[in-house]
Amino acid sequence: MSKTLFIVISISLMLWSCGGKTESAADTQVSSTDTTSVEKDFKMYEMSEMATLMEQMYVDNQRLKQRIINGDTIGNFPEHFLNIHGSVMTDEGERDSFFKDQAAKFLQAQELIYNDSLNAKQHFNDAVSACVRCHEQKCGGPIPRIKKLYIK
Repeated sequence: MSKTLFIVISISLMLWSCGGKTESAADTQVSSTDTTSVEKDFKMYEMSEMATLMEQMYVDNQRLKQRIINGDTIGNFPEHFLNIHGSVMTDEGERDSFFKDQAAKFLQAQELIYNDSLNAKQHFNDAVSACVRCHEQKCGGPIPRIKKLYIK
């Protein structure tokens, strides 16, 4: 009898200790409806046309930098750089007179690289400086990355 009494008391204690908890296993799991609402609110970042263009210009200038360093032919001015004037920006309010002036200076310096290849290194560094000057006023985040383009 004592063995049966021991088993009954043990089971009662286990049930009593588990019954005191207010959280069940179901409470600790996220329901499928909660997950769905999180997925609906999550939006993947999409770069603006201007951000995409600037990324492309950066890649193009990395390649151009290497061609200048290697003494290779420079090629032709990338016409898509001219899209800087019309590409949709993340914040269209940023397309002010300062931006327009800096974009024109950048394009002028960039075109000189192709038109005066004997001084390509200087013109290239001037174009990089034009980027830095604009980003000092508009969006400083990429400045350290842009500065890596300088040819020493």
